[in-house]
Amino acid sequence: MRKLVLTIALFFAVGYFSQVLAQTQSGSFFFNQESKGFTLDKNEGKRVVEYEINFNKPFDKKPKVVLSTTLLDAAKDTKIRYSISASGVSRDGFVLKAEVWGDTQLTGIGGYWLAHIEE
Repeated sequence: MRKLVLTIALFFAVGYFSQVLAQTQSGSFFFNQESKGFTLDKNEGKRVVEYEINFNKPFDKKPKVVLSTTLLDAAKDTKIRYSISASGVSRDGFVLKAEVWGDTQLTGIGGYWLAHIEE
């Protein structure tokens, strides 16, 4: 009887964690001067680049997206002003938007993203 209860509990635990993992996806990003359309290292003022991120598997509904920056390569003689955001979030993916302003000159930016569905 004890083995049966443990087997049932294990079955439910595996099912639960499979469901949680199916509702979370993550990845990384890195863009630099060699990336198509990269302009964060040129001129002054507001400059924006956008890159499309596609999920490996579509979500059942629109997820929330969390972004983190782990790498910035900036010119040493300028202030560092930047913003990253996710726009156009859908079940299939989102657009990662990186923006700088003023005299900021970024030659590279990288980080991670996490998409999840809140229950």
